[in-house]
Amino acid sequence: MLSRVADSIYWLNRYIERAENVARFVEVNLNLLMDNPVGVAEQWDPLIAVTGDRELFRELYGDETTAENVLNFLSFECKAPNSIISSVRAARENARSVREVISSEMWEQVNAFYLMVEEAAEEEESVRDLYAFYSEVKMASHRFVGVMNATMSWNESWHFGQLGRLLERADKTARILDVKYFLLLPSVKEVGSPLDNLQWTALLKSASAYEMYRKTEQTISPASVARFLILDPHFPRSIKFCLFWAEESLRKIAGQAEFKSLPSERKLGRLRAELEYATFDEIFQQGLHEFLDSLQLRLNQVGECIYTDFIALPVHSQSQAQVSSQSPAQSAALKGAS
Repeated sequence: MLSRVADSIYWLNRYIERAENVARFVEVNLNLLMDNPVGVAEQWDPLIAVTGDRELFRELYGDETTAENVLNFLSFECKAPNSIISSVRAARENARSVREVISSEMWEQVNAFYLMVEEAAEEEESVRDLYAFYSEVKMASHRFVGVMNATMSWNESWHFGQLGRLLERADKTARILDVKYFLLLPSVKEVGSPLDNLQWTALLKSASAYEMYRKTEQTISPASVARFLILDPHFPRSIKFCLFWAEESLRKIAGQAEFKSLPSERKLGRLRAELEYATFDEIFQQGLHEFLDSLQLRLNQVGECIYTDFIALPVHSQSQAQVSSQSPAQSAALKGAS
């Protein structure tokens, strides 16, 4: 298939997934405010740090990391490359460029998603209205995935989309865990407190993981939640699940004969294998924040290798622009969280 087509389908899915996960980031705080509006400090600065856009935020809003400024920046700021509106616009543009390859239902769903976000951006939204908006963003993403799986042949093009979505999801699951564990907790004294439990519950709900988690665990503890979101082999938003199926798609794309020679396969395969045999005690001994930092960096490297192996041709300037717009933000996020 044309590398232009592969690139657009890959990024179409990454951008859709990114919009959904930004909504999940924000819901961590909104869930806290909705569940216990009295006595819970509003901690919005970590959300800017984890997206890697702190410098840009300060250019646009100064040092005032208020709820209003952060919500607008992450949701409707066109100058922010990782905002929901920027991600959905980029997804629509990629879908438009490959309309001859994707199904008409996929295009209609992306377009409806785009129009919904554009309409919301033009209105004055209260916090409660925004809570509903973020839920709709998540549902729009789910609808797109369902339509894609139901109406597109599961061929090479589909696997590029699957690969992009799963790598983006693994990265964002790591980041949402890092926000809670390293940045959101007020102090060590709060560990095990009602506030701490409330925050971990909010995190699980924001990852749509609360019900599945409670089916396997009796109590909520930091170690159990982190173990579930990192190592559970069955939950579709766990990092282990995402890397396993991303590797499967990469194997289908590359083909068995030449697969072992590709840098992208070696990097993703090594990362997946390490996670396959890792225990949470080993991760905890390394340090959860340090583990998540390293994981995010290595996922960036996998993305760069995929670009080099399959996309990097001189004529594809659009692909290079998309990769360039992603990498600095992710690098900044790693520095901001360290």
